[in-house]
Amino acid sequence: MTFSLVARCADTGMFGIAISSSSPAVAARCAYTRAGVGAVASQNITDPTLGPKALDLMGQGLSAPDAVARLQAEQPHMAYRQVLAIDAQGRTAIHSGPNSLGIWTDAAGRDVLSAGNLLANDGVPQAIVSAFEAATGHLGDRLIAALRAGLAAGGEAGPVHSAGLQLCDRVAWPVADLRCDWTTECPIEAVAAAWEVYKPQLADYVQRALDPSGAPSYGVPGDD
Repeated sequence: MTFSLVARCADTGMFGIAISSSSPAVAARCAYTRAGVGAVASQNITDPTLGPKALDLMGQGLSAPDAVARLQAEQPHMAYRQVLAIDAQGRTAIHSGPNSLGIWTDAAGRDVLSAGNLLANDGVPQAIVSAFEAATGHLGDRLIAALRAGLAAGGEAGPVHSAGLQLCDRVAWPVADLRCDWTTECPIEAVAAAWEVYKPQLADYVQRALDPSGAPSYGVPGDD
């Protein structure tokens, strides 16, 4: 019911996830990033605890492959789960349980991993990876380009209704966490539109959190 990618920017150390699904609010359950540690997508029959558990393991020094192997060994019902992980060195790992839905497959590239289930065809993850590697600019731009390419390659077997984009950088919270939780139109384009608005303000919102006295004008009535 989902296709996604997890990725790392080798130049900045930023991590990100882009994801889309026919299910509602997919990013709220499936997207996890942590600055300096990595990014994890937990999807298919979703267990929202798997993302934080994988990030905790990578934060303790395990590689993405070792963290996913630990989940496989210790967590129940992994036959129903699909988990993607990338770590601070760009190493990737994927678990797709045998009870993953429909056509399910994955593809990996440099600093990127994509996977999906209930796909229209088995070429969707490779199309996502190829588009990410060909894209330039901000990590958020590259994630959006890759997700669009996945949809153009067939995407999910049915129409998608939700999507999300999450980015983490050098602070303890996601610096961008944009979602379309339900639409009968294109959720990927809704998130892309939100990203175009948010991207120029991203650094300002971080500055306002760290030190409001040094932040730019808020542009609202009464702001001197």
